[in-house]
Amino acid sequence: MSTHQPPMPQAPAADWQAAPGGSYPGYTSPIPVVRTHLGHALASEWTKIRSVRSTMWTLGVFVVLVLGIGLLSGALVEANSDSGSLSGENPLSFGFFGLLLGSICVITLGVLTTASEYGTGMIRTTMTACPSRARVLAAKAIVFFALAFAVTLVTSGFVAMVHASMLSGTDARTPSGGDWFKATVGVSLYIALLGLFSLLIGSVIRHSAGAITIMIGVLLAPLVLALFMATESLNKLREWLFEYSIPSQLSVFYDNSLSTSGPSGWEPLWIMLGLTAAAYAGAYALLHHRDV
Repeated sequence: MSTHQPPMPQAPAADWQAAPGGSYPGYTSPIPVVRTHLGHALASEWTKIRSVRSTMWTLGVFVVLVLGIGLLSGALVEANSDSGSLSGENPLSFGFFGLLLGSICVITLGVLTTASEYGTGMIRTTMTACPSRARVLAAKAIVFFALAFAVTLVTSGFVAMVHASMLSGTDARTPSGGDWFKATVGVSLYIALLGLFSLLIGSVIRHSAGAITIMIGVLLAPLVLALFMATESLNKLREWLFEYSIPSQLSVFYDNSLSTSGPSGWEPLWIMLGLTAAAYAGAYALLHHRDV
């Protein structure tokens, strides 16, 4: 006797369930479907940069260095100032020392913002969530630049106000509006661009330790090399390295340039902007031609 059972008839598909090869008549997804844009990438990068411990530590040390060294230098100058020793001196210029050391922290954070994702493999998740690599790079650059600029502006502005108050009783000159603008907004733009340049170098190198080493070399090596070039045949190279070193360019914002020639006024900002634009173009090209 045959035990073969006839096939059971299939129930008709529900209104919300598509039959094979069919569509979904009468079904509306409860999940809203929106086109992604730069704002979503910015929100993602802001969440990442404020939730990692490296941001807290690097910016925390930056604030301590800028405030600590800046206020200490101002106190020492006030305590040791004699009659006429500060004649014509810009009281805001003593914030230079803290910012020079603090720039190492901004450089470190800039590199970690991109290079650390390659080290942990997080970059694959980032690119999966946002396949537009240009949008990812732009979001990282915008978020980091805004954060670095805001933190530098607050700390440098506070140190400048304290220095102006502490040295108001000496024979130092009264800072003009231009002095204030360059010692706060100008120097904050320069430090933020330096950090952004480091971020882009991190994207190119894709290795945190290597990129940080390169950027610290860019920060300090030209000045150190210039100090040890004592032969007359290297005079022009020594002067060029000295004038265009980052410490020398940073001092221009305080009207206290380390050399009598070289960049002046707002020229250091345009130099750093040009370097950053070139690094951005290189990072963008490599990001599109290399696998993650």
